[in-house]
Amino acid sequence: MINGLTLKNAFISGANNISKHKNMVNDLNIFPVPDGDTGTNMSMTMSAAANELIKTESTHAGEIAKIAASALLRGARGNSGVILSLLFRGFSKGIEGKETISGIDLANALGLGVEDAYKAVMKPTEGTILTVSRVACEKGKAAAAIEDDAVYVWSAICKGAAEALETTPELLPVLKKAGVVDAGGKGLCLILDGMLSVFKDNVLIADEMPVKSEQPYEDDFFRNAAAEFDQDITFTYCTEFIIVLNKPLTEAEEDEYRAFLQSMGDSIVLVADEEIVKTHVHTNDPGLVLQKALTFGSLSRIKIDNMREEHQEKLIKDAEKLAKEQEKEAEEKAKAAAGPKKDMGFIAVSIG
Repeated sequence: MINGLTLKNAFISGANNISKHKNMVNDLNIFPVPDGDTGTNMSMTMSAAANELIKTESTHAGEIAKIAASALLRGARGNSGVILSLLFRGFSKGIEGKETISGIDLANALGLGVEDAYKAVMKPTEGTILTVSRVACEKGKAAAAIEDDAVYVWSAICKGAAEALETTPELLPVLKKAGVVDAGGKGLCLILDGMLSVFKDNVLIADEMPVKSEQPYEDDFFRNAAAEFDQDITFTYCTEFIIVLNKPLTEAEEDEYRAFLQSMGDSIVLVADEEIVKTHVHTNDPGLVLQKALTFGSLSRIKIDNMREEHQEKLIKDAEKLAKEQEKEAEEKAKAAAGPKKDMGFIAVSIG
């Protein structure tokens, strides 16, 4: 059984693990927009939960999950961050009121999170974090039917996530073309593995400086993908914010708002509870989206990013990195051609 303190440390360990490897996840970021921020967004989302959990002295597992879920929703950044918050929001519902949790509890709770995530995403795409979470849950439930042990079940969840991650290039052609796995799926694997470290060995992964990453795809591919992206992009601005509601939305109001967002853009993820509505949308008219949102309440944590600009900045950084690597390689070749240095030499000087 897992108590609240262990679950708290597991969340913090998961946050530290994604933070440590966020650069590598950023470099995998090809879909849906190659703007290189998936690792950063997932890290910031998990860090929001970790920062709140550090403040609490509760040892009640249900309360810990509720605190984490609330912080994740409010701190969620980007498409992947919002989906991540949904996974743990459902997870929180699944263990509500439980002081300790078993393997079966873990699998069933994650199942609720997966359901929430699929429902909230307007157009679920397989080969992404959604696929990785779903398969992980399926493996966890299968393991729980064999043995109701938390470590056994979470180990199966991590293994299922890793196996699903390897299949993502077969489900999303752009990933296969690039020779990479899905960035959001990889980020989720890192978080789950960080949690397993606490569940299994009681080792909390330390909060360290991010590891340097080597670009995992061919430069020629990324330049080509960049050109294709710039030509095919329909919606320029990644827009996300929280509506602090004047009153809870009725089902009709939520449906109306959802339909409005669909008319304004894509990559829509909408999460509503009695107090707030978290909105994520790619659109060309963020101002109109904000005006509509204001009819339901006040706005908080507004973030609007120009994805074309972000993408071009990433291309420039990658080009600079490539130039430095080529310069270093040329210097090494020149040194090798010159041969080894000799310990001494002779110089003849004569009057001519």
